Amino acid sequence: MNEANFLGIKDPIKLDVVKISWPVLIELLLSSLFGMVDMMMLGRISNNALAAASVTAVGITNQPLFIGLSLVQALNVGSTAMIARYYGAKQNHKIENVLRHVLLFSMLALTIPLSILGIAFTNPIMVLLGAHSDTIKAGGMYFKIIMVGFIFQSVIMSISAALRGIGETKTPMRVNLVCNFLNVIGNAILIYGLFGFPELGVTGAGISTALSNLIAAIWLLVYLIKGKKGIKLNIKEHFQYDRNVMQSLVKIGVPASLEQLILRVGVILFFRIVANLGTVIYAAHQIALSILSLSFQPGQAFGIAAATLVGRELGAKEPKKAEEYAKATRSIGSMISSFMAVIFFFFGTNIVGLYTHDPIIIANSSVVLKIIAIVQPFQSSQLILAGALRGAGDTFWPLVSTFIGMVVIRVVIAYILVTILGYGLVGAWIAVFIDQIIRWGFIYFRFRTNKWKYIKIR
Repeated sequence: MNEANFLGIKDPIKLDVVKISWPVLIELLLSSLFGMVDMMMLGRISNNALAAASVTAVGITNQPLFIGLSLVQALNVGSTAMIARYYGAKQNHKIENVLRHVLLFSMLALTIPLSILGIAFTNPIMVLLGAHSDTIKAGGMYFKIIMVGFIFQSVIMSISAALRGIGETKTPMRVNLVCNFLNVIGNAILIYGLFGFPELGVTGAGISTALSNLIAAIWLLVYLIKGKKGIKLNIKEHFQYDRNVMQSLVKIGVPASLEQLILRVGVILFFRIVANLGTVIYAAHQIALSILSLSFQPGQAFGIAAATLVGRELGAKEPKKAEEYAKATRSIGSMISSFMAVIFFFFGTNIVGLYTHDPIIIANSSVVLKIIAIVQPFQSSQLILAGALRGAGDTFWPLVSTFIGMVVIRVVIAYILVTILGYGLVGAWIAVFIDQIIRWGFIYFRFRTNKWKYIKIR
């Protein structure tokens, strides 16, 4: 695909942004769409009570999984920033060493221990997150299975982050799209018991997800071993610990990890507040979150592009150009997010109707989608500029913004509006809106200081 001919873009800055971001955007959007389809499949199980419990089980059990994934992703922030710097500075010989460190460290320090904890303490974790007995019965085995799949997801994320650091975004896109497609097919077969397979419900969804993650992990590992795109993983070489690499990973990754940990703790506290509204309202909340995850994707995709391009230009000693790339990614990403906001605002009821026939769920989720639409401009700008800061190795201020926005603002205001004043699900999502504005303000003003241009990486 020739992006210049296809879109008629002549500005080299914007062209670079599009070349790196469009595969990520397509990957994330279609991955979210596949996730939405999974949720629709569960929501259309013939037994309405079981369907609501299954949707709620996925929402609740995904929260501890997302904590683990977020911690791995945060460590990969350091990997992407370092690889982008080395790539921009023409120091390609250092790239494989960074990849080896991040793969080994994330597996031994995060992925395997968290998987064991999740499998061993499934029921207590679900109770802690506010699951009722019907949800635990429906989703207990699902949680155990996806925690096995978490090991493979960790490998996928680490390799994809490294490839994106050198601007190679098409390969992760291809791998993830094929495997997500296989996941949807597997879900349909195992949830409903098609073609002679047993009808496993939400447990079948977990099996399909874990298997598709295994396929993607093997695919990417083979790709790296072949070494076609500037990164080669030589499995015959012995691992040699490099103190400078680990110090840089820790320096960038620890604030990013704390940010993600705070974010997920805040989300869990927020979920506990909403879970007290009952299973049906929580199912409406979960559907709204599924749709919100779709709206995140332009900001996340262009944030990844900003991280890669900013890191590359800082490595090449071009701070002014790094700023130009950051502003270009924000401009393009915000336009796409605004378009999605219009769709959510005016066609929210139709979108929610794809998930469920329950009128209470449709009514609640549709109102929430209007709030999501208003959130879009702030959310997109915040995600993209935060990506630029992370690409520069500036992970402290995204941490500060997340702590204040999520814990101090979202959780406290949600508790007041939902529990004390009785505004229900709408009150919870008003708290989300205020949180996003606060986080946008912190990130925007940090970016304007230009201090991120002078952060050193060893």
